[in-house]
Amino acid sequence: MPPVARMVHTPAACERPCLHTEILYAFFVDRGGIAISTKELQINDEIRTPEVRMIGVEGEQLGIMKLDEAKQYAYDRNVDLVLIAPTAQPPVCRAMDYGKYRFERIKKEKEAKKKQQIIKIKEVQLSCRIDTHDFDTRVQAATRFLGEGNKVRVVIRFRGREMSHMDIGRDVIARFLDAVSEYGSADKAASVEGRNMSVMISPLKAK
Repeated sequence: MPPVARMVHTPAACERPCLHTEILYAFFVDRGGIAISTKELQINDEIRTPEVRMIGVEGEQLGIMKLDEAKQYAYDRNVDLVLIAPTAQPPVCRAMDYGKYRFERIKKEKEAKKKQQIIKIKEVQLSCRIDTHDFDTRVQAATRFLGEGNKVRVVIRFRGREMSHMDIGRDVIARFLDAVSEYGSADKAASVEGRNMSVMISPLKAK
């Protein structure tokens, strides 16, 4: 998510309501049943519509109000008037502490990002003539990658006349899949593109 464009000052922070346009990527449903899904939220004096459907500070429906009345309601409670559904007829506003809402939203997004697992794709190269030692070394590397929660792309590049013996490459990949079967399995059958045969292996715990 891109950073918010600028700070928000609520009426508590200044004598008259400040004007701000915040660029947000947010979605929530308030207790008034109105879905808020917009990239740009207008607040306070930025709102120009002559009348609005008003939602109170506790999420209660207050009905249709003149814009000045809605602003006064919000200011009397030391909160912001936020246009949450500009395309509704009439547009919907809610009285809320916009600075607090934005702070809590960013906090939740940071917490969610921390919980996200980043899956990387590691590549292991084999060959039709790979010896036992090199094969075992690559198996060990792949099992380590899979154990860390990463995907592994296994690639065999055919050289010269090896293109006429792709069955050997399929056998090598089959052996490799069997060797790492405790840690991962193929997403789908091995595919051929040009001189390369490859297969993607996902860790079992990620499935």
